[in-house]
Amino acid sequence: MENNTSGVNANRLFYASCFALITTALSFSLRAGILPQVQAEIGLSSGQLGFINSMWFLGFPISMIIGGLIYHTVGGGKIMAFAFLAHAVGIIGTIYAGSYGGLMAASLLIGLGNGCTEAACNPMIADAYEGNMMSRKMNRFHMWFPGGIVLGSLLSLGMTSLGWSWQTQIWIIMIPTVIYAYLFFGQAWPKAKSSEAASIAGSIKGMMNPLFIFMFLVMAITASTEFGTTQWVELVLAESGAKPMLILALVAGLMAVARFFGGDMVGKFSTTGVLLGSAVLATIGIYMFSTQTGTMAYVAAIFFGLGVAYFWPNMIGFVADYIPQSGALGLGLVGAMGMFANVFMQPFFGSTIDSNRSSFEASGLTGSELELATGQATLSTMLWFPIALIVLFTILFFWMRGKEPVGAGAH
Repeated sequence: MENNTSGVNANRLFYASCFALITTALSFSLRAGILPQVQAEIGLSSGQLGFINSMWFLGFPISMIIGGLIYHTVGGGKIMAFAFLAHAVGIIGTIYAGSYGGLMAASLLIGLGNGCTEAACNPMIADAYEGNMMSRKMNRFHMWFPGGIVLGSLLSLGMTSLGWSWQTQIWIIMIPTVIYAYLFFGQAWPKAKSSEAASIAGSIKGMMNPLFIFMFLVMAITASTEFGTTQWVELVLAESGAKPMLILALVAGLMAVARFFGGDMVGKFSTTGVLLGSAVLATIGIYMFSTQTGTMAYVAAIFFGLGVAYFWPNMIGFVADYIPQSGALGLGLVGAMGMFANVFMQPFFGSTIDSNRSSFEASGLTGSELELATGQATLSTMLWFPIALIVLFTILFFWMRGKEPVGAGAH
């Protein structure tokens, strides 16, 4: 392991990044767990919940794009200082909002903090580590998103069963927030490996590449496949015969374990091979979710969790390895695309749930049968996303066949 800049404590920066990503994960999983409570207490439709969710996803790309633009000018430390402010105010704002508009604003702030984490930490890892160590660290950094979801899902399940208010559950997110702020405070950050990447003009030139444009667009589908299912797990699987938050915990746990070994998988099968295999597994998982109930829902979770595990870190890692000239801005834009797509997809999924429920009510279904049919029909719609990925990643696999990474971090 080599630091790209003398005086940089890469390990401390890496651990701080992990706690920042845990904050992001808890803001995702605890919010997913409290959606039914919030819906009942404030009197919101699923469509309104979708718009609240969309603010979380909208804040993400805004700060990722801005963060990517200013990363090499202001430094990662200042970006993470803003992340702390946005997280803290967003968490407190969520707790005391009490209205649809207030929850929208607070969710946007939390999303801004989450986007800053990706905007600062992805290029830091790409610059601080070399070769296969970069792939390993990138996967292990992103391991803490599902790892934090496991923690948040189990906490949500336990606290909800004990009758704890949703406001109390949101306070938990403040713990890793304070920890990452302490670890980042006063630390030096590594410099860019590529001189072109350090300038906006150089980054833009690096992004004028058909390969970058392809990955940029495909990121919208990989992110929708992952978040479209997991953010709505409590509602779409409520009557499947399995506990939705346990499903979320199982999916996230598998993702965390898979990402721990992500560097080894990439070394053995190549990034493109891993992405293609992931699309196949995700398709099987969502298909099973849409057709199976009871114990088989947990089997579906295994396929789905292993399928989506490698999407995000290896999309980012692919760009860092094969298009390093795109720099922090390129990494930020790819991640931003994934989140920005969900600004539209979350309301779409929420409205799809409402529409399916109305259709099945009109056909005479009620109670558990109504909710099961609604959930399975919604998942059938979501299935088209990983099917598209199988086609796209097959194209990428043959496109990149025989080509080696071109960045300074090549392996």
